[in-house]
Amino acid sequence: MSAKQWESYEEVAAHLLNQFAEHFGLGRFEGKQIVAGQSGTEWEIDAKGCAADGSHFVVVECKRHTKSGISQAITGALAWSIQDIGGSGGILVSPIGLQDGAKKVAASAGIHEVLLDQDSTRTDYVLKLLNRVCLGFSDTVNLNVTESLEITIRDKDGNVIETRRV
Repeated sequence: MSAKQWESYEEVAAHLLNQFAEHFGLGRFEGKQIVAGQSGTEWEIDAKGCAADGSHFVVVECKRHTKSGISQAITGALAWSIQDIGGSGGILVSPIGLQDGAKKVAASAGIHEVLLDQDSTRTDYVLKLLNRVCLGFSDTVNLNVTESLEITIRDKDGNVIETRRV
């Protein structure tokens, strides 16, 4: 997987999560950023979901793994980073989902699983979140547009007096 693919995947995930922020009870999602932890270290997070009133936030981790689900170790690392930076929960985005042990860690740590197709774009995607499936698709259509104007003159009773096409 090239660097461009995972970077694009993270950007698309943050964009789409922002489009569906209300499903998570959040006001908006922000992209990649560095957040200071209580441990004295800094964490690079892929995205951050913020409550509309600023009262809390969730941490987003994106993993474009195409051969196996997200491991318990990766999910545990996300759980620790959430705790260290004071997040209220998390979202793990991947094409395949979580392995069994990771699902247990996620449930315990308040981490939601979101499935996003590996080749998704801002317009063409399959996104599974919170028991919903969201689809986006685009197509190119060639149209020939002709314009015309029709003027209808009516009397006070609504009877057509004249119709002109220009």
